[in-house]
Amino acid sequence: MIAIAKSISIFLLAGICEIGGGYLIWLWLKEGKPVWYGILGGLILALYGVVATLQTANFARVYATYGGVFIVLSLIWAYRVDNFIPDKYDIIGALVALIGVCIIFYAPRQLN
Repeated sequence: MIAIAKSISIFLLAGICEIGGGYLIWLWLKEGKPVWYGILGGLILALYGVVATLQTANFARVYATYGGVFIVLSLIWAYRVDNFIPDKYDIIGALVALIGVCIIFYAPRQLN
């Protein structure tokens, strides 16, 4: 159970780094914010790449799972930061993605 809690924490931290870094670059390029927004965003995105390596699973499962986690985190970020209101299809789609990646990442497997 501790291993699952640790991996979920790593997924959340990585998601915040990727979405936060990307958001800062978005603000710089699309909304005319100062260049330091872009620089900071790039550094945070690089940190995301490091955080992702803290997972113990292989690259394929880790990055597939990040995809679903990021869908959910992106909608939460947009709701909290950009006042975007997800509709029921956004929520259903995010839940389907999250269920799918939980199966990919946390399903018990036999060791070969």
